[in-house]
Amino acid sequence: MISCNNLMNRGKKMSIQVVREYFKQYGLEDKIMEFDVSSATVELAAQAVGVEGARICKTLSFKDGEDGCILIQMAGDAKIDNRKFKDMFKQKAKMLSPDEAIAFTGHAVGGVCAFGITNEKVKIYCDDSLKRFETVFPACGSSNSAIEFTCDELFKYSKSLEWIDVSKLPEVQE
Repeated sequence: MISCNNLMNRGKKMSIQVVREYFKQYGLEDKIMEFDVSSATVELAAQAVGVEGARICKTLSFKDGEDGCILIQMAGDAKIDNRKFKDMFKQKAKMLSPDEAIAFTGHAVGGVCAFGITNEKVKIYCDDSLKRFETVFPACGSSNSAIEFTCDELFKYSKSLEWIDVSKLPEVQE
């Protein structure tokens, strides 16, 4: 009998393998970093990579109408600005459930990324909040992985449709 944790771990391994296979076509599979610790949240990923949390590229997944999905890659310290999102997509921002995220992307929450996605109902975007950094660190399909990319590389390898501005950054305290 297989435990629930074993199934989850097997799913993570399969998901990172999908990303590894995807990156093989570009000769980038060896750039994937795998950690002995979790990188499932911005804070954990920043600790694992050794950078400030803002440089972690989180991938947020939203419903797109009845049967589609919007993935937005944004800086770790950014939040969705509901007004900007509604202006851009003509709908309210409604996040996918963990099961829906897996169904659309093949990646579980904590490792959701825009790499290796073959579902044509998934639209991928990069948020301008990332452009503050020379390089950023998105996950690679598991909750203990990352890869370092410039913003141009992130856009290219995630097959993003466009750069958008749907975020708000934290206000600087003086």
